[in-house]
Formats: sequence, structure tokens, C-alpha cells
Amino acid sequence: MTTWRDYRKSISSIPKSEVALINVLSRFEATRISRGISQKDFAEMIGMKQPQLAKLERLDSVPTLATLERYADGLGLKISLLITDI
Repeated sequence: MTTWRDYRKSISSIPKSEVALINVLSRFEATRISRGISQKDFAEMIGMKQPQLAKLERLDSVPTLATLERYADGLGLKISLLITDI
């Protein structure tokens, strides 16, 4: 089975910023699944509706930083941003 980690090496047409978002959301979803938490249960835990969570995990919408933080908090994770000069 091809994983996102394997597939992303061959992608050249997606902007780096979008690849970064895909990486974050795929890590969140993989963590949720590995912990055996259903979308429905997790959505309730973080005060979101299940269809909204499904839309995020399908990458059908671009979440705000606040939404990403809610997702991370629900998993006991922390988001850290790094700002550097180009």
C-alpha cells in the first residue's frame, strides 16, 4: 500500500504550503485512527460536527489555525510555528 509519506516524494505540482497542510492533517487523522477514535466521537470531543471533521480530513476545506489547534488539543498534541528569514 502506498502511504502519503511515499507518495509526497513524487509530487511536484502542489505548492509547498499546501503540502505542509496535507502533512499536518494526515498526521492528525493517522493519530486519531491509531488511537481508535471514530470521527463522530472525536468531533464531539472537540466541539465540531462529524461532517465538518470529515470535510477537513478529506482536504475539502482549508482549516483556520484555530481549527487546527482544536484538532491538536483533542489529540493531546501542540502546534508550533517556526518563522525564519528566507
